[in-house]
Amino acid sequence: MVQEAKKMFYFGYDNYMIHAFPLDELNPILCSGRGPDYDNPSNININDILGDYCLTLVDSLDTLAIIGNVTAFQEAVTEVVRTVNFDKDNVVQVFEVNIRIIGALLSAHLLMMDPKQPFGDLKPSWYDGELLHLAHDLASRLLPAFELSPTGIPFPRVNLRRGLPPHSVSETCTAGAGSLVLEFGLLSRLLGDPVYEGYARRANKVLWNSRSKSTGLLGNVIDSKSGEWLGRLSGLGAGLDSFYEYLLKSYIMFGEPDDYKMFSEAYNTIKMYMRRGRPHCNKGSGDHPLYVNVDMLSGAVHTSWIDSLQAAFAGIQVLHGDVEEAICVHALYYALWKVYGVLPERWDWQRLSADVAFYPLRPELVESTYLLYQATKSPFYLHVGREILESLNNYTRTKCGYATVHSVVDKSLEDRMESFFLSETCKYLYLLFDKDNYVNKNFGRFVFSTEGHLFPIDAVFRNKIWQNGGGPNVDYVTNATCEAVDAERTYFLPIKSRYLVQISKTLGLQEY
Repeated sequence: MVQEAKKMFYFGYDNYMIHAFPLDELNPILCSGRGPDYDNPSNININDILGDYCLTLVDSLDTLAIIGNVTAFQEAVTEVVRTVNFDKDNVVQVFEVNIRIIGALLSAHLLMMDPKQPFGDLKPSWYDGELLHLAHDLASRLLPAFELSPTGIPFPRVNLRRGLPPHSVSETCTAGAGSLVLEFGLLSRLLGDPVYEGYARRANKVLWNSRSKSTGLLGNVIDSKSGEWLGRLSGLGAGLDSFYEYLLKSYIMFGEPDDYKMFSEAYNTIKMYMRRGRPHCNKGSGDHPLYVNVDMLSGAVHTSWIDSLQAAFAGIQVLHGDVEEAICVHALYYALWKVYGVLPERWDWQRLSADVAFYPLRPELVESTYLLYQATKSPFYLHVGREILESLNNYTRTKCGYATVHSVVDKSLEDRMESFFLSETCKYLYLLFDKDNYVNKNFGRFVFSTEGHLFPIDAVFRNKIWQNGGGPNVDYVTNATCEAVDAERTYFLPIKSRYLVQISKTLGLQEY
């Protein structure tokens, strides 16, 4: 399976380099490249992400390193330094650029500069921080989104050359505005410049202080000019997912007590208002646990659908030590994968049907599968990973890469391979099976960004060198139990058979 995962990555990557580079994405059916939609500037589905900056190559850098291909990694770094330029008259989304481009550049830079060189001698002889300089340049081009905001919540989009576009839309999602601290914080601490982290943290604090006074919940859409909520949906999927993820991961990286305090309070509130079903994952009776979307003001059920991005929440629960809950969340999404062969973007839990039927090669279920295997070592998750990989080959592989599934019902395809397929989906599959990989043997040394980029956890990032000589942050002592699964379930099913049967019957599966 290690070799199968590696072949999957190289099939996508090599075809991108042959048919699409230096454009941003690969069209895997037509075997061509894709860049910004200049003919239709309002096509934000494309233009929020593609900015004519070799996106897929940049996003793939640390996957090449983790796989251990030093030669290809160095060639890729050379191409990035030679080709990538951010002085473009393109309007892009701050969040996407941050997680896909800045995160990738910082990860590759840090892996090259690691004195232990755990993935081989990655650093080319000529390298002198060029990727860090590119990340710095790009982050600086995003600053008008923060500087011109009257609330501290960044505008969602900037023009890379001209700053804030005229008549800028101020409607932004909580995840987009509040998932910047990890990358911006690392950049600030590498440069010794507090500006980037300061802006990202201010946005988080404003969002946090805007939560509902009655429930403590946040909505999914907010106006960056007025600070008024435009969307009252509160959930764990699109619009909110990575906000919670980054509160926890920023604490892991930087040791800032406020990050963990916010995450801990948010997690308790989530369980109070969003969780439905039996009280315990692996005992008792009742419906299988489910986290639903609720109204931020009342806590009442807001929609009858959940979305595929929520599948990553099990991974966050693993990092938080709530492994039993993670097992239950993951089990539902794995069952949905088995029903459709891939994961629908939205699923209606009342009608038991796909609400939005496309699947753009998302990594979230693979990510939580990988993290649960790291936590439990149960072979169950290896079997899940094998099924996911086989499904991707059966349903999404085309002549020149892997394609978005237009409909999970009829398995029709769209001609697009988003960059996160190589930076996340393939990476997590490879790491799931490569048990001897340095990352897996030293799991406590790293944290993954929301785009799957690998950041080393280092005491140096616990220091603010611009403050009082850079003294270390004091660790916040938590009362989390981090209770592991019992030894028996390391070798048997992580969730009891009768509960698997329950899910199977509910969803109409012949077998789980």
